[in-house]
Amino acid sequence: MSGARRTDRGSRRAVVTGLGVVSPHGIGVEAHWKAVADGASSLGPVTREGCEHLPLRIAGEVRGFDAAETVEDRYLVQTDRFTHFALAATEHALADARFGRADVESPYSVGVVTAAGSGGGEFGQRELQNLWGQGSRHVGPYQSIAWFYAASTGQVSIRNDFKGPCGVVAADEAGGLDALAQAALAVRNGTDTVVCGATEAPLAPYSIVCQLGYPELSRAAEPDRAYRPFTEAACGFAPAEGGAVLLVEDETAARERGADVRATVAGHAATFTGPGRWERSREGLAHAIEGALAEAGCRPEEVDVVFADALGVPEADRAEALALADALGPHARRVPVTAPKTGTGRAYCAAPVLDVATAVLAMEHGLIPPTPHVSDVCHDLEVVAGRARTAEPRTALVLSRGLMGSNSALVLRRGAVPPADR
Repeated sequence: MSGARRTDRGSRRAVVTGLGVVSPHGIGVEAHWKAVADGASSLGPVTREGCEHLPLRIAGEVRGFDAAETVEDRYLVQTDRFTHFALAATEHALADARFGRADVESPYSVGVVTAAGSGGGEFGQRELQNLWGQGSRHVGPYQSIAWFYAASTGQVSIRNDFKGPCGVVAADEAGGLDALAQAALAVRNGTDTVVCGATEAPLAPYSIVCQLGYPELSRAAEPDRAYRPFTEAACGFAPAEGGAVLLVEDETAARERGADVRATVAGHAATFTGPGRWERSREGLAHAIEGALAEAGCRPEEVDVVFADALGVPEADRAEALALADALGPHARRVPVTAPKTGTGRAYCAAPVLDVATAVLAMEHGLIPPTPHVSDVCHDLEVVAGRARTAEPRTALVLSRGLMGSNSALVLRRGAVPPADR
């Protein structure tokens, strides 16, 4: 990294140059965006082996994913499915940004930040079964690392020889947005490039049993009824696997290598209001929105689209609607609100990262995707339902809350922010 970039940190801007997606809608940005724009739903019966007797019926599974197509054997054997997703999504993001080995000035100029909520449940379950069924000699040495929350950060770093600032964010589901904020902070502090995002694989039997303690988890047996936020029929959320990885770069460094600036990470804020009582999230989420807008230098009326947290629990949905009203004022009744995750399921802390990727695509395509399965909205919100809406969004607000009480808001601007708006 040049000395000029190190000393001119006040003008450094974090921009998005690459997207990598592994979602229930498909592998890759094109498959995901086509399904999202069409208002498609990929929710369906849980088909994973060992889950037949469990009360969770509907989820968003990533189908047709063959990790061996993109991940070498030596990484496959020591990693869980959630890390396989991360490695594949990272490869897609790097290719999407046209970022290759020749673009790495130094291994220390590229960092990695991921978020994780459930860790490697499938790998851990298999090794525990070996332990209790066959004895300790049958437990593999990688059990000690494959389940760990930081596994994806470590493996992405090792596989690509990225030695810059690395970390993992464990901040509940909202950690997905917090990881992007951490990446933007690293860029502002002098790192040229950060691979960031979140992927989850919580649909193994052991993982599902752990989730059954969540009262917010939907037990509905029909895909079109399992996840319907902001409606009278809201009965919780359908879980999902998959996620997204973004390449975040310093704007100057990105332009020097000829990269396309797709969006600017303009503002972020996070709060904590505690678990269990969703009405408290109203104040916390409103403060997060206000903080993110303030950091972005964005007035409420400048927000062109909101990607909602959309938990699907009546009191939580009401708190989110009121938080938007508190933070955006009268504009909250006019701004389009969408929750494409109702068509994929809620992939815990990977869900808001998928929303960020979708928001970037929505701004690029001039199209606000709809909210599948939702039509009879019972809150004072302009929820986009039925079909996509043609628009020219330049500023997107992405929201996320966690079951344990974290709240996070992120402001994205389309492309590069003009100097006059900085």
